[in-house]
Amino acid sequence: MRVQNVLIVSDFANVNGGQAKVAIDSALLLAQAGVQVVFFAASGKADPKLSHDNIRTVCLGQHTLADNPSRLNAMTTGLWNRAGLRALKLEVAKLDPARTVIHCHGWAKALSPSIGRVLALGRLPVLYTMHEYFLACPNGGFYDYRQQEICKRRPLSLSCLSVNCDARHGSHKVWRVARSALARGPGHIPRGLTDVAYISQTQLHAMRPSLPDSTRLHSLPNPVEVGGPKVDATQNKAFVFVGRFSPEKGALQFAKAAQVAGVEAVFVGDGPDAHDIRNANPDARITGWLDNVQVQAELGLARALVFPSQWYECQPLVPIEALLRGVPVVCGGWTAAAEVVQDGVNGVVHQTRTVETLAESLRRVQQISHFDSDELAQDVSPVRHVSRLIEIYDGMLG
Repeated sequence: MRVQNVLIVSDFANVNGGQAKVAIDSALLLAQAGVQVVFFAASGKADPKLSHDNIRTVCLGQHTLADNPSRLNAMTTGLWNRAGLRALKLEVAKLDPARTVIHCHGWAKALSPSIGRVLALGRLPVLYTMHEYFLACPNGGFYDYRQQEICKRRPLSLSCLSVNCDARHGSHKVWRVARSALARGPGHIPRGLTDVAYISQTQLHAMRPSLPDSTRLHSLPNPVEVGGPKVDATQNKAFVFVGRFSPEKGALQFAKAAQVAGVEAVFVGDGPDAHDIRNANPDARITGWLDNVQVQAELGLARALVFPSQWYECQPLVPIEALLRGVPVVCGGWTAAAEVVQDGVNGVVHQTRTVETLAESLRRVQQISHFDSDELAQDVSPVRHVSRLIEIYDGMLG
């Protein structure tokens, strides 16, 4: 093992989503493997998992774009976080280039494109994991939130610049475009990144045209642990949705489809579509946000997990967690979730986005019996993840 030190760079030091969870989990896995880890984050209180003898946490105590009380400060630091760049340079200066790798898990929520000056022009080899699409797309999703459809426009092309695809306001699109321009220009992102990890084939297909031909690409699925005992889903009745109630996640479409199909619907989460979901399906049960233990309890009662997302996604974790426990998954063929679902074997995959099609998919779940998820469990196991990580790091150093 050539690598001795890894500097993990993250917007967050606490788990507030899949991206931060993977960064923190990988830090612990590396520490347990004997690697010295520096966990560098802009915001958040350090997660308890980072309390390990082989982990040193550096948290700048900064605001994220979302929780900054000053909109002006959020706009300026979101474009170019000078303090974050200075602090990262100081940490890099302490490390041996011959035995150290930087692993960046994102910058779009707090650190900003400024850290590209270290990632692309610094003295240490860098691996960048794409947890979203911000290396290319200004809004990070290749999704037109106004038209509610996947966007195929070339990022920052004339057709991209002329369309307001932002979920909130046209001014947000202008700001995001400016940030993308700074990333491509003085941030040298992505053109200066030599090694980039992708977490699904769907993500790779969407991102490849926007990455330099010289970029070394590495397949690195996120680690996923089995969250509970195996489920005999054939004995259950509830069709479960887990996530934010927003148009791109498809929760409202599921509410309508469940009503048409005459199946029991459970919604775990919350969001702007909550009122419409209640109106569309008055019999649905809405739990609000739950912790992981409670989510796993809901999966234990599920006939299927319904994943009606309308955009690509990257590598959604909840569908994998469901499959590992023996719960079938219903999803669209355009999402990354479809990569782990075999139609008619461990779930149902549909290719059109209508309520009627989704309703028919819900009915088809009754044809799904027990299935084997051992191979998937091995592919996404933490043991395999850390082994693959060290293999990539050693190759970069070798």
